[in-house]
Amino acid sequence: MVSSRAGIAQQTVAKPAVLCRHAVVAYAPGMSHTPADSALMLRYQDGDTAAFETLYRRHKDALYRYLFRLCRHKDTAEDIFQDVWSKIIKARASYRPTAKFTTFMYRVAHNCFIDHVRRNKRHANSAELIPEHHVDPGELPETSAERSLAKERLALALRDLPEEQRDAFLLYEEAGLSLEQIASVTGSKRETAKSRLRYAVRKLRAAIQEPR
Repeated sequence: MVSSRAGIAQQTVAKPAVLCRHAVVAYAPGMSHTPADSALMLRYQDGDTAAFETLYRRHKDALYRYLFRLCRHKDTAEDIFQDVWSKIIKARASYRPTAKFTTFMYRVAHNCFIDHVRRNKRHANSAELIPEHHVDPGELPETSAERSLAKERLALALRDLPEEQRDAFLLYEEAGLSLEQIASVTGSKRETAKSRLRYAVRKLRAAIQEPR
């Protein structure tokens, strides 16, 4: 297995040749606002590895949560996570900001997951349920227990969703993508993405609210 997530940003990569673009002013130095993702990717395209490190830190946690909840197995999520960033690194020379960087990143992630499933037919039986639980020191024990149970139900229900519905829900909930972006990432129509998301939310809501 590839080393931990933190090692991605330290990868040594050859600096690509500088390309002539009219959009250089989009990330001219001296601007006080936070650089947009696409501007950072263009900087990295021109050899600025610090820009890539910023981009990586900005999105690594959300991307890993998406992959872990999608594939339900820690080691698999780690491997796909590494594969996604490796492909983004390799694609830097051809990158064009025709869509939001997050749409591009999650499309890569989605495709990496699909490739993994095709390579490993045993994936569906390798689930590893690790529900998240963060205790609030000021929370009453019964409230904490109820919240923990709700999270456990959510994790189980999410695990049992059909892959397309789970993917749509996670792209919406974890990645914050719009229906149009989800459709673009998954290669489906907007109405299809909307239908998958609606069914996923309905099933998850029912699972959380059902009696113990």
